[in-house]
Amino acid sequence: MAQGRPLLVMAAGGTGGHMFPAQALAEVMLDRGWRVKLSTDARGARYTGGFPDAVEIETVASATFARGGAAARALVPLRIAGGALSAMRGFRRDRPAVVVGFGGYPSIPALSAATLMKLPSMIHEQNGVLGRVNRIFAPRVTRVACGTWPTELPPGVSAEHVGNPVRAAVLERAAAPYIPPGDYPMQILVIGGSQGARILSDMVPPAVAALPPALLQHLRVSQQAREEDVDRVRDFYEARGIEADIRTFFDDVPARMSEAQLVIARSGASTVADLSVIGRPSVLIPYAAALRDEQSVNAQGLVDAGGAIRIPESQLSPETLADAILAVFDNPRGAEQMARAALGVGRPDAAAHLADLIEKLKKGAGNEGPGQ
Repeated sequence: MAQGRPLLVMAAGGTGGHMFPAQALAEVMLDRGWRVKLSTDARGARYTGGFPDAVEIETVASATFARGGAAARALVPLRIAGGALSAMRGFRRDRPAVVVGFGGYPSIPALSAATLMKLPSMIHEQNGVLGRVNRIFAPRVTRVACGTWPTELPPGVSAEHVGNPVRAAVLERAAAPYIPPGDYPMQILVIGGSQGARILSDMVPPAVAALPPALLQHLRVSQQAREEDVDRVRDFYEARGIEADIRTFFDDVPARMSEAQLVIARSGASTVADLSVIGRPSVLIPYAAALRDEQSVNAQGLVDAGGAIRIPESQLSPETLADAILAVFDNPRGAEQMARAALGVGRPDAAAHLADLIEKLKKGAGNEGPGQ
């Protein structure tokens, strides 16, 4: 163990929405001389390729009541208890200065151990509605930080709005100059969350194909699609002579976003944060099956500012989407205003702000009450 260097333990579930803010925080804390450990599940481990090498990554078994049969769900409390005991043993060997949870079931063991051992602890909620795990721990941790504001909180719990931390690759392109639509090569970026979105594979290609030929000749599409949809989406564009790059995952989203005239996306918290820090017009389609409709809440700030067009899934069709695309591409001045409006709600200092809270927690250990 490195002597004299405080340890931050981060715990996050297996989606990009949880993992990207954790990566951003890790980058800042390492720069400030901390050691950083990450506890996640097998799904989350897929997103750790971008984490700094200095981050120690521990993969834990995920236990959730949301999946599996009755027998599997009956074992969940035992698995969670076992995970918490294992985390406590680890914390006794190498005591964290602060423990931070970003949501998801894999964050339960570390947060439970921190609560039982009375260690300084915090949760960061990315969405405008608390997730299940964060709702459980909000009254029990020392601090609650929120990425979207306002965020619905349990009675008696207060929180600080820090914004959603974005990765260094996004910060490198913060406020990148926006080239408005015109008679030159232009880009549309289509991203649909961790696994892509089938509805975007169904709706975006015909919407793009319905655009005027004078616009299409300048247009290139980069679209994320599920593995089972890649071939049909690619074939659709090729058959109509539309230049398109179709992949299951883009590892250079910040670069593609900075080069785009328009982004079509789900309104996950990290996507909204990236859009507001880089500053790009967007058409946002909230995920209708989200239990708490958090993606509609996430989009609200950008929509209210005039930086995004929101289309509910119930109203989404190739026609409504084509109209939204044209609203941006037929109005270069309006597109520039949308880009500036998106920038106006950005929080590029979110990771630094969250890091400041963590350092205050370390200094004031033992002097703060849960959820205050």
